[in-house]
Amino acid sequence: MDILYSKHVREQMVARGIGEEDVREGIEMGSKELQKPDKILSYYKYFCVVYKKLKGKIFIITVKPR
Repeated sequence: MDILYSKHVREQMVARGIGEEDVREGIEMGSKELQKPDKILSYYKYFCVVYKKLKGKIFIITVKPR
């Protein structure tokens, strides 16, 4: 799975103590919710991963607390 991170999400990951492996698990195992027009929210453990699927890649927009 090819994952791309925005600058914003990198800052949020550091601030919230969330690593790349946590984000990967969140995408794979979290409960999903669609947000129009094309975002996916994946709720996992104590955080939510907000991302888009772009041309076979996953672009992470942000991570936020639940």
